[in-house]
Amino acid sequence: MSVSDISKQISPSSERFKLLDDELTGLYKVSRVLSRSLQLQETLQGVLEVLNDEVRLSAGLVTLLNPDTNEQLVSAVHNGDLRKTTRVRYQSGEGIVGAILKSGSTIVVTNIDDDPRFLDRLGIYIPHSPFIGVPIRVGENKIVGVLAAQTEANDDNLLSEQTRFMEMVANLIAQSVRLSWQVESERKNLAAERDQLRRTVSADYGFDNIVGHSAVMRRIFDQIRQVAKWNTTVLIRGESGTGKELIANAIHYNSPRANANFIKLNCAALPDNLLESELFGHEKGAFTGAVAQRKGRFEQADGGTLFLDEIGEISPAFQAKLLRVLQEGEFERVGGAKTIKVDVRIIAATNRDLEIDIESGEFREDLYYRLNVMPLYMPKLSERAEDIPELAKFLVLKIAKQQERSLTITDSAVRLLMRHSWPGNVRELENCLERAAIMSEEGSIDRDVISLTGIEDKIFVNNNAPVQDAVDLNDPKMDERERVIAALEQAGWVQAKAARLLGMTPRQIAYRIQVLNIKVRQI
Repeated sequence: MSVSDISKQISPSSERFKLLDDELTGLYKVSRVLSRSLQLQETLQGVLEVLNDEVRLSAGLVTLLNPDTNEQLVSAVHNGDLRKTTRVRYQSGEGIVGAILKSGSTIVVTNIDDDPRFLDRLGIYIPHSPFIGVPIRVGENKIVGVLAAQTEANDDNLLSEQTRFMEMVANLIAQSVRLSWQVESERKNLAAERDQLRRTVSADYGFDNIVGHSAVMRRIFDQIRQVAKWNTTVLIRGESGTGKELIANAIHYNSPRANANFIKLNCAALPDNLLESELFGHEKGAFTGAVAQRKGRFEQADGGTLFLDEIGEISPAFQAKLLRVLQEGEFERVGGAKTIKVDVRIIAATNRDLEIDIESGEFREDLYYRLNVMPLYMPKLSERAEDIPELAKFLVLKIAKQQERSLTITDSAVRLLMRHSWPGNVRELENCLERAAIMSEEGSIDRDVISLTGIEDKIFVNNNAPVQDAVDLNDPKMDERERVIAALEQAGWVQAKAARLLGMTPRQIAYRIQVLNIKVRQI
């Protein structure tokens, strides 16, 4: 046997071993490329470069399914202009790529020019060379794309080996595609959840959630709209229960900082040592129980807004520490030496008379002027009694949602609410309506149910209440019970006078009071 004959026998085997060695290296590099990033187009481009450089598979192509259009789009191409080729589309059954998509099977063509299915849309393929196309399959049956390339191998054994290698690479690509799509789906879900939360927050804390059309509330709305645009420090003043926290929420969520954190702290709830740790944070081991480093409210609110409720309750000693942060925008954590700078907008609130506290030495004058840049004064409910009907209906809807049932409030109940002094302001009104809702079996809060809450005994002449027009006793929307109650109220609960207003005799109105179960108020 001649040397040339021996060479012919050994050469194919040696070439196959060389190919297997190259493929092993190629698989290792492909797996590294696929694991280094979730940017799918970038990693697929890297895979095609590995196929070209390590395994001599040129003119590589990857198409992936567009779930919205069900078309196959070119996601990566080697030796081609991706900006142009991304406009190329493949439908099922169209060209060799479409045939792979339709059949879900690998297609090997020994001479690409001889196959009538070859469309040459990309213009990157070498004439008369073999072509290998394999499906990218996610799960058992879902074909999501095609991996294709050309090879220099003309030997059937080598061509078969490279086809098997391409199928292994396609499986690796499929895993990356599935992971990338899962991440993208989760990202979209999180974005949708974030947008829904923002809409909810905007609904809960926007201007629509602050009820009132009285002159004093319109002035408050105008002030909020103006101050929300800027980073000005705001001091909200007013009695407990007037809605100071609601105003703080509205300022933040209508400001340029709305997408950043809104952090709240009730200063009256903590002693000085805990207040310092809560606001400034602490280092691990700063005190007993400090088992880990903890960021304070100022750090949590960096870039956003910090709402300090009951600011008038902090001690003069702690006021000095707070003043430094407000002036310099910097502090140290408890037990730490590193100075931390923050960008925080401050909104403070108090129900105290800070001017009197300054005179008595309980509140620092310099801190007062640092906080009192833009004061907002929340009126007492008794000073805006004309808002009570709207507030009552708003709160009844809120309570109905909490109790998961339908609730209504009658006009006579609203008129009764408007005659109360409301020393506890809106919070007292909400508590009163919640008690009334509990005691209303049928879901209708009328005058008698309101009376059961105990407020009728506290009725007084509200000098700030608007003069109420006489109720139209002929209003067709008013039922008979409400009409009789309205007439009695207009008549000062004198039955004979109410009977005249209704065109009845005293006996007739007395009968209706009894039948309609109207509790007559004694004057």
